[in-house]
Amino acid sequence: MITMEDIIREGHPTLRKVAEEVTLPASKEDKETLGNMLAYVKNSQDPEIAEKYELRPGIGLAAPQINVAKRMLAIHLLDDKGILHSYALFNPKIISHSVEKSFLTSGEGCLSVDRAVPGIVPRYARIRVRATNLEGEQLDIRLKGLLSIVFQHEIDHLNGIMFYDHIDEANPFQEPENAIAIDR
Repeated sequence: MITMEDIIREGHPTLRKVAEEVTLPASKEDKETLGNMLAYVKNSQDPEIAEKYELRPGIGLAAPQINVAKRMLAIHLLDDKGILHSYALFNPKIISHSVEKSFLTSGEGCLSVDRAVPGIVPRYARIRVRATNLEGEQLDIRLKGLLSIVFQHEIDHLNGIMFYDHIDEANPFQEPENAIAIDR
């Protein structure tokens, strides 16, 4: 079981590396790692389990955050309509995106960052992602809203990018023009 002790923090070199593609079909070890990543995200959202194991709640986790420089991510969250989206993906890639931007009004946080980093993180409002799931199926997913933001945050981790790299240092609360503000 993955716990907070397994999650590396900002400053660790793996968080700045571009992760390697996972060879498909995925090995037993890679499938196990990815399954454990999804279990962490689910467990962290369960108040009893989270308290017992001192898990910080999260809605997404990328393999580099557990010091595995491979292109794998896990996301588990309810969208604004109450629909559960649960993904454990190999080699996710954004294949298209909107010109329109969006951002979380509350800013973004990260399991690998133990401090609040105030500021607006501009993201694409809509993205299309191609990836392979644990069963080896190729998926083509269209995303918007919070789900789109979470996917972009986790895919950034696979490219050695931290969320605060997107914040404008000179004007951290500058909203992107015509962007969709998303409350979380």
